[in-house]
Amino acid sequence: MKKLFDEIPYLSDERIVLRRLSAADLPALREMITDERVYRYLPTFLFEQQYDDLDRMLEELYGQLFASKESLILAVERKADGAFCGLAEFYGFKDSLQKTCIGYRLRQDRWGCGIATAAVALMVGYLFEQTDTEIITASTMIENQASARVLEKNGFIRTARAVPEDWGYPQPTIADKWFR
Repeated sequence: MKKLFDEIPYLSDERIVLRRLSAADLPALREMITDERVYRYLPTFLFEQQYDDLDRMLEELYGQLFASKESLILAVERKADGAFCGLAEFYGFKDSLQKTCIGYRLRQDRWGCGIATAAVALMVGYLFEQTDTEIITASTMIENQASARVLEKNGFIRTARAVPEDWGYPQPTIADKWFR
């Protein structure tokens, strides 16, 4: 059985594809990054937000970030028209525990369409069926009920409620912890 960082996967179902981010995605990604509504429930230090030069970000994404097993970020694409919808991320990889965390963020105009639920289903399926992962975790701000529903639809169980975490804001972020 392979490990999470043995490859950059290509995952798909009847509606969406999770794949390597490409230069063609960068204009839509830039638009997403500048939308405060998208990032209001997310940490301030997400990888794509750290770069003014998205071409450089793309190089680092599948270079040093992937090589260090820090994070694996995939584009979420709508299969019907190839539209960039957002990002799916594997992070917090702990090989000794066979554990990883997942995260996702979508363009605001893609909310409420079931895309996040489908992306999480693909991520979970990949981790449990194609890698040696045994534990998947996620965190959500307690205000982000939509994200909580996405996780619940995918069989996640809330294991801790209202835990203070450092998400890069001046005050600790109050988050729920999820397990699958």
